[in-house]
Amino acid sequence: MNYYVSPICTLTHSAIMTRRHPIHTGMQHGTVTGPLPYGLPLNETTIAQRLKMHGYSTHMVGKWHLGFYKKDCLPTRRGFDSYFGYLSGSENYYTHTRSGSMAGFSPGKQWNALDLRDGEKKATNYSGKYSTHVFTERVQQVIEQHDLSKPMFLYLAFQAVHSPLQVPKRYMDPYNKTIKHKTRKTFAGMVSCMDEGIGNITQTLHDTGMWNNTVIVFSTDNGGPINVGANNWPLRGEKHSVWEGGVRGVGFVSGPVLSDDVRGTVNKEMIHVSDWFPTLVTGVAGMDLTGTKLDGFNVWDAIARKDTLSPRKEILHDIDPFYGRTIFTNESGIPCTDYNTSMHAAIRYGDWKLITGDPGFDRGCGWKPAPDSGINPPSIPVKPLNDTIWLFNITADPNEYNDLSKKHPEVVEELVSKLKAYQKTAVPVVWPAGDLKANPKLGDGAWGPWA
Repeated sequence: MNYYVSPICTLTHSAIMTRRHPIHTGMQHGTVTGPLPYGLPLNETTIAQRLKMHGYSTHMVGKWHLGFYKKDCLPTRRGFDSYFGYLSGSENYYTHTRSGSMAGFSPGKQWNALDLRDGEKKATNYSGKYSTHVFTERVQQVIEQHDLSKPMFLYLAFQAVHSPLQVPKRYMDPYNKTIKHKTRKTFAGMVSCMDEGIGNITQTLHDTGMWNNTVIVFSTDNGGPINVGANNWPLRGEKHSVWEGGVRGVGFVSGPVLSDDVRGTVNKEMIHVSDWFPTLVTGVAGMDLTGTKLDGFNVWDAIARKDTLSPRKEILHDIDPFYGRTIFTNESGIPCTDYNTSMHAAIRYGDWKLITGDPGFDRGCGWKPAPDSGINPPSIPVKPLNDTIWLFNITADPNEYNDLSKKHPEVVEELVSKLKAYQKTAVPVVWPAGDLKANPKLGDGAWGPWA
Protein backbone atom coordinates (compact mmCIF):
# COMPACT_ATOMS: atom_id res chain seq x y z
CA MET A 1 0.00 0.00 0.00
CA ASN A 2 2.86 2.43 0.77
CA TYR A 3 5.68 0.90 -1.27
CA TYR A 4 7.56 3.38 -3.45
CA VAL A 5 10.08 3.22 -6.27
CA SER A 6 11.66 5.88 -8.49
CA PRO A 7 9.92 7.43 -11.53
CA ILE A 8 12.18 5.62 -14.03
CA CYS A 9 14.09 2.37 -14.18
CA THR A 10 17.78 3.30 -13.90
CA LEU A 11 17.12 5.26 -10.72
CA THR A 12 15.30 2.33 -9.11
CA HIS A 13 17.90 -0.25 -10.18
CA SER A 14 20.69 1.92 -8.76
CA ALA A 15 18.91 2.17 -5.39
CA ILE A 16 18.47 -1.61 -5.22
CA MET A 17 22.12 -2.19 -6.03
CA THR A 18 23.65 0.38 -3.69
CA ARG A 19 21.18 1.21 -0.83
CA ARG A 20 21.75 4.85 -1.89
CA HIS A 21 19.18 7.31 -3.20
CA PRO A 22 19.99 8.39 -6.79
CA ILE A 23 20.79 11.94 -5.59
CA HIS A 24 23.78 10.38 -3.80
CA THR A 25 25.13 8.51 -6.83
CA GLY A 26 24.70 11.21 -9.51
CA MET A 27 22.09 9.10 -11.30
CA GLN A 28 19.06 11.28 -10.54
CA HIS A 29 18.50 12.60 -14.05
CA GLY A 30 17.80 9.83 -16.54
CA THR A 31 18.38 6.35 -17.91
CA VAL A 32 21.79 5.16 -19.06
CA THR A 33 21.43 4.69 -22.82
CA GLY A 34 23.99 2.96 -25.03
CA PRO A 35 26.30 5.82 -26.07
CA LEU A 36 26.55 7.52 -22.67
CA PRO A 37 29.96 7.05 -21.00
CA TYR A 38 28.92 6.77 -17.37
CA GLY A 39 27.39 4.32 -14.95
CA LEU A 40 26.88 3.28 -11.36
CA PRO A 41 29.82 4.81 -9.44
CA LEU A 42 32.61 2.28 -9.02
CA ASN A 43 33.24 3.39 -5.44
CA GLU A 44 29.80 2.11 -4.40
CA THR A 45 29.62 -1.44 -3.03
CA THR A 46 26.75 -3.34 -4.63
CA ILE A 47 24.45 -5.73 -2.81
CA ALA A 48 26.07 -8.58 -4.77
CA GLN A 49 29.56 -7.55 -3.65
CA ARG A 50 28.44 -7.31 -0.04
CA LEU A 51 26.77 -10.74 -0.04
CA LYS A 52 29.71 -12.26 -1.90
CA MET A 53 32.00 -11.10 0.92
CA HIS A 54 29.99 -13.35 3.23
CA GLY A 55 30.10 -16.50 1.14
CA TYR A 56 27.06 -16.10 -1.09
CA SER A 57 26.97 -17.29 -4.68
CA THR A 58 25.68 -14.33 -6.68
CA HIS A 59 23.95 -14.45 -10.05
CA MET A 60 22.12 -11.98 -12.26
CA VAL A 61 19.76 -12.50 -15.18
CA GLY A 62 18.07 -9.78 -17.24
CA LYS A 63 18.24 -6.01 -17.40
CA TRP A 64 21.31 -4.15 -16.08
CA HIS A 65 20.76 -0.54 -17.25
CA LEU A 66 23.42 0.87 -14.93
CA GLY A 67 26.11 1.67 -17.47
CA PHE A 68 28.61 -0.39 -19.42
CA TYR A 69 31.01 1.99 -21.13
CA LYS A 70 33.99 0.23 -19.60
CA LYS A 71 34.45 -3.34 -18.41
CA ASP A 72 34.64 -2.36 -14.75
CA CYS A 73 30.97 -1.32 -15.02
CA LEU A 74 29.72 -4.76 -16.07
CA PRO A 75 27.70 -6.93 -13.66
CA THR A 76 30.49 -9.53 -13.60
CA ARG A 77 32.82 -6.81 -12.27
CA ARG A 78 30.25 -5.56 -9.75
CA GLY A 79 29.96 -8.69 -7.63
CA PHE A 80 28.02 -11.20 -9.72
CA ASP A 81 29.54 -14.66 -10.29
CA SER A 82 27.48 -15.00 -13.45
CA TYR A 83 25.46 -12.73 -15.69
CA PHE A 84 23.11 -13.36 -18.59
CA GLY A 85 21.06 -10.50 -19.96
CA TYR A 86 21.04 -7.14 -21.65
CA LEU A 87 22.94 -4.02 -20.66
CA SER A 88 20.62 -1.26 -21.87
CA GLY A 89 16.83 -1.18 -22.32
CA SER A 90 13.93 -1.47 -24.81
CA GLU A 91 15.33 -4.45 -26.71
CA ASN A 92 13.35 -6.44 -29.23
CA TYR A 93 12.02 -9.46 -27.30
CA TYR A 94 12.89 -11.89 -30.14
CA THR A 95 15.98 -10.52 -31.92
CA HIS A 96 17.47 -9.07 -28.68
CA THR A 97 18.68 -6.05 -30.64
CA ARG A 98 18.49 -2.45 -29.56
CA SER A 99 18.75 0.84 -31.45
CA GLY A 100 20.84 3.71 -30.18
CA SER A 101 21.18 7.35 -31.11
CA MET A 102 22.80 10.51 -29.81
CA ALA A 103 22.77 14.25 -30.25
CA GLY A 104 23.80 15.38 -33.72
CA PHE A 105 22.51 12.30 -35.50
CA SER A 106 20.33 13.04 -38.50
CA PRO A 107 16.67 11.98 -38.20
CA GLY A 108 16.34 8.23 -38.57
CA LYS A 109 20.03 7.53 -38.06
CA GLN A 110 20.47 4.75 -35.51
CA TRP A 111 22.99 2.21 -34.38
CA ASN A 112 21.15 -1.09 -34.24
CA ALA A 113 22.96 -4.00 -32.62
CA LEU A 114 22.62 -7.05 -30.43
CA ASP A 115 22.30 -6.39 -26.70
CA LEU A 116 22.54 -9.79 -25.06
CA ARG A 117 25.52 -11.14 -23.15
CA ASP A 118 26.44 -14.35 -21.40
CA GLY A 119 29.03 -13.23 -18.89
CA GLU A 120 31.07 -10.71 -20.84
CA LYS A 121 30.67 -12.39 -24.23
CA LYS A 122 27.90 -11.58 -26.68
CA ALA A 123 25.20 -14.24 -26.80
CA THR A 124 24.32 -14.97 -30.41
CA ASN A 125 22.25 -18.16 -30.28
CA TYR A 126 18.94 -16.78 -29.02
CA SER A 127 17.43 -15.02 -32.04
CA GLY A 128 13.75 -15.89 -32.34
CA LYS A 129 13.48 -16.98 -28.71
CA TYR A 130 11.20 -14.86 -26.53
CA SER A 131 13.18 -13.13 -23.77
CA THR A 132 10.84 -13.98 -20.88
CA HIS A 133 11.23 -17.67 -21.75
CA VAL A 134 14.99 -17.32 -22.21
CA PHE A 135 15.51 -15.55 -18.89
CA THR A 136 13.25 -17.97 -17.02
CA GLU A 137 15.15 -20.97 -18.39
CA ARG A 138 18.51 -19.44 -17.46
CA VAL A 139 17.34 -18.81 -13.89
CA GLN A 140 16.12 -22.40 -13.64
CA GLN A 141 19.52 -23.58 -14.86
CA VAL A 142 21.33 -21.46 -12.26
CA ILE A 143 19.14 -22.89 -9.50
CA GLU A 144 19.62 -26.49 -10.68
CA GLN A 145 23.41 -26.09 -10.80
CA HIS A 146 23.73 -24.32 -7.44
CA ASP A 147 25.94 -25.84 -4.74
CA LEU A 148 23.52 -26.33 -1.84
CA SER A 149 26.34 -25.99 0.69
CA LYS A 150 26.43 -22.22 -0.05
CA PRO A 151 23.75 -19.55 0.24
CA MET A 152 22.70 -17.85 -3.00
CA PHE A 153 21.57 -14.39 -4.09
CA LEU A 154 19.86 -14.33 -7.48
CA TYR A 155 18.79 -11.04 -9.06
CA LEU A 156 16.33 -11.44 -11.93
CA ALA A 157 15.26 -8.33 -13.86
CA PHE A 158 12.76 -9.50 -16.48
CA GLN A 159 12.46 -7.47 -19.67
CA ALA A 160 8.68 -7.77 -19.31
CA VAL A 161 6.63 -5.76 -19.30
CA HIS A 162 8.64 -2.97 -20.88
CA SER A 163 8.12 -1.72 -24.42
CA PRO A 164 8.26 -2.80 -27.20
CA LEU A 165 5.04 -4.73 -26.56
CA GLN A 166 5.64 -8.23 -27.90
CA VAL A 167 4.37 -11.63 -26.77
CA PRO A 168 3.51 -15.02 -28.32
CA LYS A 169 -0.13 -15.07 -29.43
CA ARG A 170 -1.12 -17.88 -27.06
CA TYR A 171 -0.68 -15.55 -24.08
CA MET A 172 -3.04 -12.97 -25.59
CA ASP A 173 -5.78 -15.40 -26.60
CA PRO A 174 -7.31 -15.80 -23.10
CA TYR A 175 -8.10 -12.07 -23.16
CA ASN A 176 -9.89 -12.00 -26.52
CA LYS A 177 -13.33 -11.74 -24.91
CA THR A 178 -12.46 -9.41 -22.06
CA ILE A 179 -9.98 -6.89 -23.54
CA LYS A 180 -10.70 -5.35 -26.94
CA HIS A 181 -7.91 -2.77 -26.93
CA LYS A 182 -5.00 -4.42 -28.77
CA THR A 183 -2.19 -2.67 -26.90
CA ARG A 184 -3.78 -3.43 -23.55
CA LYS A 185 -4.37 -7.05 -24.57
CA THR A 186 -0.73 -7.45 -25.58
CA PHE A 187 0.37 -5.98 -22.28
CA ALA A 188 -1.89 -8.40 -20.39
CA GLY A 189 -0.41 -11.31 -22.34
CA MET A 190 3.11 -10.20 -21.43
CA VAL A 191 2.16 -10.10 -17.75
CA SER A 192 0.69 -13.61 -18.00
CA CYS A 193 3.88 -14.91 -19.61
CA MET A 194 5.99 -13.36 -16.86
CA ASP A 195 3.66 -14.82 -14.23
CA GLU A 196 4.11 -18.25 -15.81
CA GLY A 197 7.89 -17.77 -15.66
CA ILE A 198 7.82 -16.89 -11.98
CA GLY A 199 5.70 -19.97 -11.35
CA ASN A 200 8.20 -22.16 -13.21
CA ILE A 201 11.10 -20.70 -11.22
CA THR A 202 9.24 -21.28 -7.96
CA GLN A 203 8.61 -24.88 -8.98
CA THR A 204 12.32 -25.35 -9.67
CA LEU A 205 13.10 -24.09 -6.17
CA HIS A 206 10.71 -26.75 -4.84
CA ASP A 207 12.22 -29.46 -7.05
CA THR A 208 15.77 -28.72 -5.86
CA GLY A 209 14.83 -28.57 -2.18
CA MET A 210 15.66 -24.87 -1.92
CA TRP A 211 12.18 -23.44 -1.45
CA ASN A 212 11.97 -23.93 2.32
CA ASN A 213 14.86 -21.53 2.85
CA THR A 214 14.03 -18.96 0.19
CA VAL A 215 12.79 -15.36 0.29
CA ILE A 216 11.38 -13.93 -2.94
CA VAL A 217 11.06 -10.17 -3.38
CA PHE A 218 9.08 -8.92 -6.38
CA SER A 219 9.13 -5.25 -7.38
CA THR A 220 8.27 -3.00 -10.25
CA ASP A 221 10.88 -0.39 -11.14
CA ASN A 222 8.53 2.52 -11.93
CA GLY A 223 4.91 3.36 -12.56
CA GLY A 224 3.31 2.12 -15.75
CA PRO A 225 3.68 4.08 -19.03
CA ILE A 226 0.07 4.64 -20.07
CA ASN A 227 0.70 5.03 -23.81
CA VAL A 228 2.15 1.51 -24.07
CA GLY A 229 -0.47 -0.65 -22.43
CA ALA A 230 0.02 0.03 -18.74
CA ASN A 231 -2.59 1.62 -16.50
CA ASN A 232 -2.30 3.18 -13.06
CA TRP A 233 -5.96 4.09 -12.51
CA PRO A 234 -7.19 5.44 -10.15
CA LEU A 235 -3.78 6.90 -9.31
CA ARG A 236 -2.68 10.09 -11.00
CA GLY A 237 0.23 10.13 -13.46
CA GLU A 238 2.58 7.55 -14.92
CA LYS A 239 6.23 6.65 -15.47
CA HIS A 240 8.58 9.69 -15.54
CA SER A 241 6.34 11.58 -13.12
CA VAL A 242 6.33 12.04 -9.35
CA TRP A 243 2.55 11.66 -9.14
CA GLU A 244 1.55 8.51 -7.27
CA GLY A 245 1.03 6.70 -10.59
CA GLY A 246 4.73 7.19 -11.31
CA VAL A 247 6.26 6.25 -7.97
CA ARG A 248 3.84 4.10 -5.94
CA GLY A 249 5.11 0.61 -6.70
CA VAL A 250 3.73 -2.88 -7.00
CA GLY A 251 5.65 -5.35 -4.87
CA PHE A 252 5.39 -8.40 -2.68
CA VAL A 253 7.49 -10.68 -0.50
CA SER A 254 6.92 -14.43 -0.51
CA GLY A 255 8.40 -17.60 0.92
CA PRO A 256 7.92 -20.15 3.68
CA VAL A 257 10.07 -18.11 6.07
CA LEU A 258 7.12 -15.75 6.46
CA SER A 259 4.75 -16.68 9.26
CA ASP A 260 1.16 -17.64 8.55
CA ASP A 261 -0.22 -14.49 10.15
CA VAL A 262 1.49 -12.22 7.58
CA ARG A 263 1.42 -14.44 4.51
CA GLY A 264 -1.27 -13.25 2.09
CA THR A 265 -1.87 -9.97 3.92
CA VAL A 266 -1.49 -6.38 2.68
CA ASN A 267 1.36 -4.48 4.30
CA LYS A 268 0.58 -0.77 4.80
CA GLU A 269 3.94 0.28 6.21
CA MET A 270 6.10 2.85 4.41
CA ILE A 271 8.83 1.12 2.36
CA HIS A 272 11.17 2.50 -0.32
CA VAL A 273 13.12 0.58 -2.94
CA SER A 274 16.41 1.64 -1.30
CA ASP A 275 15.35 -0.40 1.74
CA TRP A 276 15.90 -3.76 0.00
CA PHE A 277 19.70 -3.65 0.37
CA PRO A 278 19.75 -3.37 4.21
CA THR A 279 16.60 -5.50 4.53
CA LEU A 280 18.13 -8.43 2.64
CA VAL A 281 21.72 -8.03 3.83
CA THR A 282 20.94 -7.42 7.51
CA GLY A 283 17.33 -8.47 8.02
CA VAL A 284 17.49 -11.74 6.05
CA ALA A 285 21.19 -12.64 5.76
CA GLY A 286 22.08 -11.34 9.25
CA MET A 287 25.09 -9.24 8.26
CA ASP A 288 26.22 -6.15 10.12
CA LEU A 289 26.14 -2.89 8.13
CA THR A 290 27.37 -0.69 10.98
CA GLY A 291 29.45 2.14 9.54
CA THR A 292 27.95 1.80 6.06
CA LYS A 293 26.30 4.88 4.57
CA LEU A 294 22.65 3.95 4.14
CA ASP A 295 19.70 5.78 2.63
CA GLY A 296 17.57 2.69 3.15
CA PHE A 297 16.25 1.02 6.28
CA ASN A 298 16.12 -2.60 7.38
CA VAL A 299 12.35 -3.14 7.19
CA TRP A 300 12.39 -6.93 7.60
CA ASP A 301 10.57 -6.86 10.94
CA ALA A 302 7.87 -4.63 9.44
CA ILE A 303 7.44 -7.20 6.65
CA ALA A 304 7.79 -10.46 8.56
CA ARG A 305 6.14 -9.59 11.88
CA LYS A 306 2.49 -8.63 12.08
CA ASP A 307 1.69 -5.13 13.39
CA THR A 308 5.36 -4.08 13.43
CA LEU A 309 5.95 -0.48 12.36
CA SER A 310 8.41 0.50 9.64
CA PRO A 311 11.35 2.61 10.83
CA ARG A 312 10.86 4.76 7.73
CA LYS A 313 8.82 7.95 8.23
CA GLU A 314 9.62 9.85 5.04
CA ILE A 315 10.55 9.19 1.42
CA LEU A 316 12.38 11.46 -0.98
CA HIS A 317 10.79 10.59 -4.30
CA ASP A 318 13.09 12.67 -6.48
CA ILE A 319 15.04 15.88 -6.89
CA ASP A 320 16.22 16.58 -10.43
CA PRO A 321 17.30 20.19 -11.03
CA PHE A 322 17.59 19.49 -14.76
CA TYR A 323 14.32 17.62 -15.30
CA GLY A 324 13.01 18.00 -18.85
CA ARG A 325 16.30 19.33 -20.18
CA THR A 326 18.94 17.59 -22.30
CA ILE A 327 22.36 18.26 -20.80
CA PHE A 328 25.77 17.58 -22.21
CA THR A 329 28.77 17.90 -19.96
CA ASN A 330 31.79 15.91 -18.92
CA GLU A 331 31.88 12.85 -16.67
CA SER A 332 32.69 14.92 -13.60
CA GLY A 333 29.07 16.06 -13.46
CA ILE A 334 27.12 19.29 -13.21
CA PRO A 335 27.64 21.17 -9.95
CA CYS A 336 24.64 20.98 -7.66
CA THR A 337 22.60 24.11 -7.08
CA ASP A 338 20.56 24.99 -4.03
CA TYR A 339 17.01 23.69 -4.06
CA ASN A 340 14.15 25.99 -5.01
CA THR A 341 10.48 25.26 -5.65
CA SER A 342 10.85 25.51 -9.44
CA MET A 343 12.82 22.22 -9.32
CA HIS A 344 11.22 18.89 -10.16
CA ALA A 345 10.99 17.29 -6.72
CA ALA A 346 8.67 15.37 -4.42
CA ILE A 347 8.77 14.17 -0.83
CA ARG A 348 6.45 12.11 1.38
CA TYR A 349 6.50 12.79 5.12
CA GLY A 350 3.95 10.96 7.22
CA ASP A 351 0.55 11.65 5.68
CA TRP A 352 1.80 14.59 3.63
CA LYS A 353 3.23 14.70 0.12
CA LEU A 354 4.77 17.79 -1.47
CA ILE A 355 5.48 18.18 -5.19
CA THR A 356 7.35 21.12 -6.71
CA GLY A 357 8.39 22.19 -10.19
CA ASP A 358 7.27 20.15 -13.17
CA PRO A 359 5.74 16.94 -11.77
CA GLY A 360 5.86 15.24 -15.16
CA PHE A 361 3.15 13.69 -17.33
CA ASP A 362 0.32 16.21 -16.94
CA ARG A 363 -0.12 19.17 -14.62
CA GLY A 364 -3.89 18.91 -14.89
CA CYS A 365 -5.92 15.89 -15.94
CA GLY A 366 -3.42 13.20 -15.03
CA TRP A 367 -5.93 10.42 -14.46
CA LYS A 368 -6.30 7.89 -17.28
CA PRO A 369 -8.77 5.00 -16.92
CA ALA A 370 -8.11 1.79 -18.81
CA PRO A 371 -9.21 1.87 -22.48
CA ASP A 372 -12.80 0.81 -23.10
CA SER A 373 -13.53 1.00 -19.35
CA GLY A 374 -16.29 3.57 -19.82
CA ILE A 375 -14.95 5.54 -16.84
CA ASN A 376 -14.81 9.33 -17.13
CA PRO A 377 -11.76 10.80 -15.38
CA PRO A 378 -12.21 13.76 -13.06
CA SER A 379 -11.80 17.28 -14.38
CA ILE A 380 -9.75 19.58 -12.16
CA PRO A 381 -8.59 23.08 -13.13
CA VAL A 382 -5.00 23.19 -14.36
CA LYS A 383 -2.63 25.27 -12.28
CA PRO A 384 -0.94 28.24 -13.96
CA LEU A 385 2.64 27.52 -15.01
CA ASN A 386 4.07 29.86 -12.39
CA ASP A 387 2.36 27.91 -9.59
CA THR A 388 4.77 25.03 -8.94
CA ILE A 389 3.71 23.72 -5.53
CA TRP A 390 1.22 20.94 -4.72
CA LEU A 391 0.47 19.53 -1.28
CA PHE A 392 -1.65 16.47 -0.59
CA ASN A 393 -2.74 14.48 2.41
CA ILE A 394 -1.72 11.31 0.60
CA THR A 395 -3.26 8.98 3.18
CA ALA A 396 -6.72 10.55 2.86
CA ASP A 397 -6.30 11.45 -0.82
CA PRO A 398 -4.08 8.85 -2.54
CA ASN A 399 -5.38 9.87 -5.97
CA GLU A 400 -4.11 13.46 -5.52
CA TYR A 401 -7.37 15.26 -6.21
CA ASN A 402 -7.18 18.00 -3.57
CA ASP A 403 -4.23 20.39 -3.51
CA LEU A 404 -3.92 21.73 0.04
CA SER A 405 -0.86 23.93 -0.46
CA LYS A 406 -2.78 27.17 0.09
CA LYS A 407 -4.59 25.83 3.19
CA HIS A 408 -1.46 24.53 4.92
CA PRO A 409 1.47 26.86 4.16
CA GLU A 410 3.14 25.72 7.39
CA VAL A 411 3.33 22.13 6.06
CA VAL A 412 4.65 23.38 2.74
CA GLU A 413 7.35 25.33 4.56
CA GLU A 414 8.37 22.29 6.61
CA LEU A 415 8.62 19.98 3.59
CA VAL A 416 10.44 22.59 1.49
CA SER A 417 13.03 22.80 4.27
CA LYS A 418 13.45 19.03 4.06
CA LEU A 419 13.99 19.20 0.29
CA LYS A 420 16.57 21.96 0.79
CA ALA A 421 18.42 19.75 3.26
CA TYR A 422 18.36 16.76 0.92
CA GLN A 423 19.65 18.82 -2.00
CA LYS A 424 22.62 20.00 0.08
CA THR A 425 23.68 16.33 0.36
CA ALA A 426 23.27 15.62 -3.37
CA VAL A 427 26.23 14.84 -5.58
CA PRO A 428 26.49 16.43 -9.04
CA VAL A 429 24.18 15.11 -11.74
CA VAL A 430 26.26 12.99 -14.12
CA TRP A 431 24.98 13.28 -17.66
CA PRO A 432 27.83 13.26 -20.19
CA ALA A 433 27.68 13.73 -23.93
CA GLY A 434 27.31 10.59 -26.02
CA ASP A 435 30.50 9.02 -27.34
CA LEU A 436 30.89 8.06 -31.00
CA LYS A 437 33.28 5.29 -29.93
CA ALA A 438 30.25 3.51 -28.45
CA ASN A 439 29.23 2.39 -31.95
CA PRO A 440 28.90 -1.41 -31.63
CA LYS A 441 30.46 -1.86 -35.08
CA LEU A 442 33.76 -0.66 -33.63
CA GLY A 443 33.75 -3.50 -31.09
CA ASP A 444 32.40 -7.05 -31.26
CA GLY A 445 29.21 -6.00 -33.03
CA ALA A 446 27.08 -5.93 -29.87
CA TRP A 447 26.42 -3.24 -27.30
CA GLY A 448 29.22 -3.38 -24.78
CA PRO A 449 32.22 -1.59 -23.25
CA TRP A 450 34.28 0.67 -25.47
CA ALA A 451 36.35 2.94 -23.21
